[in-house]
Amino acid sequence: QVQLVESGGGAVQAGGSLRLSCTASGRTSRPYGMGWFRQAPGKGRELVAGCSWTGGSTSYADSVKGRFTITRDNSMHTVYLQMNSLKVEDTALYYCGADPSGRGRDSADFDYWGQGTQVTVSS
Repeated sequence: QVQLVESGGGAVQAGGSLRLSCTASGRTSRPYGMGWFRQAPGKGRELVAGCSWTGGSTSYADSVKGRFTITRDNSMHTVYLQMNSLKVEDTALYYCGADPSGRGRDSADFDYWGQGTQVTVSS
């Protein structure tokens, strides 16, 4: 198993930026794909960004393309989400997930989750 801990959330005005981090511990030798999900009140969980084990393949939800960037540093067992040009509708609890398949593309493949970090964007 792998344990995931997110950090970096907070409150920011629209147009601002935040960088989320997710650090893995436990069975980190397995080649997990990684992803960032979010869930706003009253809505389902959405995969906003994912990357493969090597980081060479990334994918994004249409709502964040061109604004969010996912990267990973396997030496540090950490994945990042750089969020720029934030909008009020980006407000949500952001979760990090690990995908044992290594692809990091399909939400159904993710088996492990962190506790989440809150992002609040005000107008």
